[in-house]
Amino acid sequence: MTSSYPSADDLVIFYKGKHLSDADVPKPAAVLDQAIIRRHCERMKRTVKVLGVKFRAHVKTHKTLELTEMQVDQSSEEANFIASTILEIETIVPLLQRLKTSRSINVLYGIPLIPSKVVRLAEIGKLLGKNSISVMIDHPDQVPYLEKFFEITNFPVCVFVKVDTGYHRAGLPPVSLNKNGLLERLADAEKKGFVSLLGLYSHSSLSYSAKTAPEAMGYLVTEIRGCKDALQRWTHLLPRDRDLVISVGATPQVTSSYNIAPTEKEEALASLSPNPCHKSSEAKDLENLLSEFKDPSSNVKIEFHAGNYPVLDMQQVSTHAREGDGRLEDEIALSVLAEVCSVYNDGEREKAEALIAAGTLALAREPCESYPGWGVLSSWGLGEEVEKSRLIVDRISQEHGIVAWGSKGEDTIPLKIGQFVKVFPNHACVTGAFYGWYFVVDSDLDPDASQIVDVWVRGRGSDITNPYMTMRYQ
Repeated sequence: MTSSYPSADDLVIFYKGKHLSDADVPKPAAVLDQAIIRRHCERMKRTVKVLGVKFRAHVKTHKTLELTEMQVDQSSEEANFIASTILEIETIVPLLQRLKTSRSINVLYGIPLIPSKVVRLAEIGKLLGKNSISVMIDHPDQVPYLEKFFEITNFPVCVFVKVDTGYHRAGLPPVSLNKNGLLERLADAEKKGFVSLLGLYSHSSLSYSAKTAPEAMGYLVTEIRGCKDALQRWTHLLPRDRDLVISVGATPQVTSSYNIAPTEKEEALASLSPNPCHKSSEAKDLENLLSEFKDPSSNVKIEFHAGNYPVLDMQQVSTHAREGDGRLEDEIALSVLAEVCSVYNDGEREKAEALIAAGTLALAREPCESYPGWGVLSSWGLGEEVEKSRLIVDRISQEHGIVAWGSKGEDTIPLKIGQFVKVFPNHACVTGAFYGWYFVVDSDLDPDASQIVDVWVRGRGSDITNPYMTMRYQ
């Protein structure tokens, strides 16, 4: 049966070179600025090098092969990833096949193992080779299913034990890491040859509630200490013939580490300051902790993991995890392109408002603590004046959003019917789920960020046969 859906290449041929305002560019649409993404990715690569830690890139925010490649440090001997669904892993298989020719690769299925997914994971493992697939374990009843992976691949699956350091979504607290003999069962599975323990993994989104860089960094310190405590408690049940990995992170707390790995430009500016910044106690704690694991006698390596950092959104910006943040227009790579339906500037309502054709489905109903709305309008097409008092999506329904001033603003809304606006969403991961692909612009090449330079298809649906999944890199 022939699919009626366009392929990724068809989309590029049709849309590349068009402008976002063109009539045949559908709205609402998801738009990515790859210039911003490029800067964020380079900053992360530099930071983990300066700090001397490993890095694992999450792909769940964007679910695209192209952006995943931008997250890879081409100078590194490793390329490690996390995915929240099997389809995300299948989407980036062509990239992983290329990368494995020049470095070690490993992709972690990032939730506690679902037994029904073992066969699909094993089939990917057969394609990519030994040590390419990791799973997350936090219950002894998950262990028997790991043998099925070995039966299909004839090599062991890599395992992280999931530690709960306070977020309480998944995992075991450090004191209970050997729940019902979990560690003994993993050790026995290692002896039988169908498991290879990599280390401990913790993910704490508590840092999403942070309001300052030191606060976000404090969550990172707490995570590392929690995993360190778990290792120390259970050393007698863990392998001693290899380095073990402590993998910690979430975008706010990981990007807070930028503050102890300044760029050359930031260092130069700091040296000119008459009042040099003093390191917070959290920054000192983090540096001291990381130094412990750099000791040659340590058999533990620290790995940071993060996913939203290349794209960002209103929720990420609200944490202020990265000191010296710029304008929203310079920091948030994802926006939703929407059209103005109507304007209410003539006293019809208590305050001036406008209606846009983008609602819950296009923006997602995800709150943000820093303001009472569902998206913030970019100054794109409106001028920098709107940055002084931001327009927000004040109310929302399934297909429509109502725009108003976020704080006391002008008496009128500076929009007109048929105008196109860009809206910064609260949560990029959830907003992106509505769209089959992203229109990609590049503000380094086009300061107006209006010309489409590429189209990136998202891995979406429940199976690799999804018509949007095209292996462009084969």
